[in-house]
Amino acid sequence: MFAKAFRVKSNTAVKGSDRRKLRTDVAAAFPAFGSEQLSELVPGKEELNAVKLYAHKGDAVTVYVNGSNPILFELRGTLYPTVYTLWSYPNLLPAFTTWPPVLEKLVGGADLMLPGLTVPPGGLPQVQQGDLCAITLVGNRAPVAVGVAIMSTAEMLASGLKGRGFTVLHTYLDHLWQFGDKSSPPSIAPLDQDPSKCVGNPKEEGPVQVDSILQDNLEHLTLQGDEESRVARPTSSSEAAEELGETEMDQDSTDTKTLQEQMDELLLRCFFHALKCRVTKADLPLLTSTFLGSHMFSCCPEGQQLDIKKSSYKKLSKFLHHMVKEEIVQVKELSKGVESIVAVNWKHPSITSFVVPESSPAAQSVQEDTKEKPYRAPDIRSLYCIPANMTSLFQASGHKKGNTLSGNEVREIIIDYAKKNNLVDANNKKCLERLKPAYEVTFYGQEPIVKKGKICPIEITLAHRTYNKKVTLIQNLEVFGLDPYSVASILQQRCQASATITPVPGSKDAIQVQIQGNQINHLSRLLLEEYDIPRKYIHGLEKAPKAGKKK
Repeated sequence: MFAKAFRVKSNTAVKGSDRRKLRTDVAAAFPAFGSEQLSELVPGKEELNAVKLYAHKGDAVTVYVNGSNPILFELRGTLYPTVYTLWSYPNLLPAFTTWPPVLEKLVGGADLMLPGLTVPPGGLPQVQQGDLCAITLVGNRAPVAVGVAIMSTAEMLASGLKGRGFTVLHTYLDHLWQFGDKSSPPSIAPLDQDPSKCVGNPKEEGPVQVDSILQDNLEHLTLQGDEESRVARPTSSSEAAEELGETEMDQDSTDTKTLQEQMDELLLRCFFHALKCRVTKADLPLLTSTFLGSHMFSCCPEGQQLDIKKSSYKKLSKFLHHMVKEEIVQVKELSKGVESIVAVNWKHPSITSFVVPESSPAAQSVQEDTKEKPYRAPDIRSLYCIPANMTSLFQASGHKKGNTLSGNEVREIIIDYAKKNNLVDANNKKCLERLKPAYEVTFYGQEPIVKKGKICPIEITLAHRTYNKKVTLIQNLEVFGLDPYSVASILQQRCQASATITPVPGSKDAIQVQIQGNQINHLSRLLLEEYDIPRKYIHGLEKAPKAGKKK
């Protein structure tokens, strides 16, 4: 379904009542989920968006995104988990195992044929026609695909494991997976199944019969796609065993730590590694979002993915505040949701005693890539806040005073209200004018922040100093997650001019960058081309010196 690119129709935040309904639907669809697991999957307050999209064949799909990863998708009223969810809950669905070469065909849009299955010692899991199933690869219990059984397990065995077995809806490496953080499957050691809960038990069917089925069909492994039949290269069980042996040597079968404990250890490892090897005194002050995206992520060991939400801290700010209590770093809040590391205690025993692991060439290349673009522009969305005098208009749709809505949501509510009450002029824009402005800003790796009022753009002005000298002043950089000290340092090097940080006149805490001369051309390239900040959020670019004139 997601083998080809899809088209996004809308992306909206899921409100409280909708979250509760979604949590109820998930509990009904997947009874194996406990209340704690449901709260983790569908959080009460953390970021959760509903993305409506059209698949390449025209199917309307709703994808629920928790943080940066899609966790569920809904098709024709049925909920399906994504591979990101199944990596956290590998036992959620009955799992069928196939050979690694088959994955490439599944990603290309093929369905899974029964000759591609491997039969474990305990037999195949018991499913009925239409049941949701996970598909794993030999040697790793982490699912790589989600599908629907075309026949029951009894029918599969009766057919001699021939024919189409599963309709594949979503796979690792497809476009829905690319919609997330593009992390790789974790390594989860296979577990021996309980023979009493499986059919096709070799003890009942006879080991010779099962082995003969596998040996005969592995030499003619075929897959059927949406438009044509695709053939995978023959893979013998001996070759697969050799590949499996190599991967199993790297797995620690005695590791009994929970996923949360493992993520806590990985978080601390990346934190101390970044402080010891990546950050210097000259880099300070350093935005916490830049520290995470440019330094901590690049210190993550190859094959592992740092996900703070799966740790006990849940948020980067909470983790850093804990490090502040340990007197390892000092953090200062520049504005709401924007924090900066202003000092590091490099003599702290936790840093001095940390042993830096040897980095692979792949990890080094990741570090080099992250150095080039350390800053990511925030996503900004204009919203409207419901005032007291318009509350009655939005009550029927479940909204109250102070709630924020997008322009499309307001328009849909007004049109629906007008139709129900037989009113005319449903597209009257005066309603939008009477709503109070608001906006939502999402910094990379952080939760969205909703603020009332209009967003303050980056203000660029020119001022005259002694002897008619001009200086360029830049304000409101913090609103967009930019560190004024870092911007001043970059401009000083590029413009070869003096740059300083000064307080904004008439403001208590605000600061601005002041650089000698008219440097708006340099500033324009920095903000627009390198930082990717939309032009509409930058005021004063028209004051740049004209070509041929002295600055």
